[in-house]
Amino acid sequence: MSDKIKLKVNKRTLVGRKVRKLRQQGILPANIYGKDIKSLSVKLSAKDFHKVYSQAGETGIIDLKVDKEAKVRPVLIHDPNIHPVTDEILHVDFRQVDLTKKVTVKIPVELVKEAPAVSKGGVLLQLINEIEVEALPTDLPDKFTVNVSKLEEIGQGINLKDIKVDSKVKILADNLDELVVKIEEPTKEEEKPEEPEVPAEGEEPAEGEVPAEGEEPAEGEAKPGSPDKGDKEAKKPESQPEAKPGSPDKGGKEKPKGK
Repeated sequence: MSDKIKLKVNKRTLVGRKVRKLRQQGILPANIYGKDIKSLSVKLSAKDFHKVYSQAGETGIIDLKVDKEAKVRPVLIHDPNIHPVTDEILHVDFRQVDLTKKVTVKIPVELVKEAPAVSKGGVLLQLINEIEVEALPTDLPDKFTVNVSKLEEIGQGINLKDIKVDSKVKILADNLDELVVKIEEPTKEEEKPEEPEVPAEGEEPAEGEVPAEGEEPAEGEAKPGSPDKGDKEAKKPESQPEAKPGSPDKGGKEKPKGK
């Protein structure tokens, strides 16, 4: 980026849960880190950060001024911590870099124009949203722009090797034939399972079906709960009258009483 972006921060003593007080005052907690750099806790105006973030993104070099330090620190914004519901930025890291040494950074991919294949019923799928590259901090591109206007038929796509990259920037990928964007056929809706047919009134149900309430089963079929025609209903044994206490058994004679 041609114009230098400047940002001022102050050293921070509040850490942990106490940083909530800073956010309530419109102050954003942050950290500075880097290779051979001692980590430093800092704070800055949330309003100032949003303004700089909209200009630099995560690939633009920022001249960071810390309190009364004489030299500015060249930094990259790294992985802002964003609230999942409110989208409020809760915390941010500044990665201090050496402008004479290459760094590894993920560059966003932006699709431009329209693919003619979409008007023919195709579906445009973006398979890669970020591309990891290696370059000097000052040579990092803001983003990769991919023109999809040449995708005219279903099945066509654009690979990593098709993207125009400055000679100072190296794409870090094992397979340059990997697709960034592709035109696919629309997904067919899954067929709904067929509902079982209910026999019309007067028709006999198919084999294995249970007749509806009130219908007579077909000939040869047993009624639910009734014994099979081939089986005779078991007769219950008749209950015998109980003998009265002191009375003789029916099969025996009463013994004479002793005098």
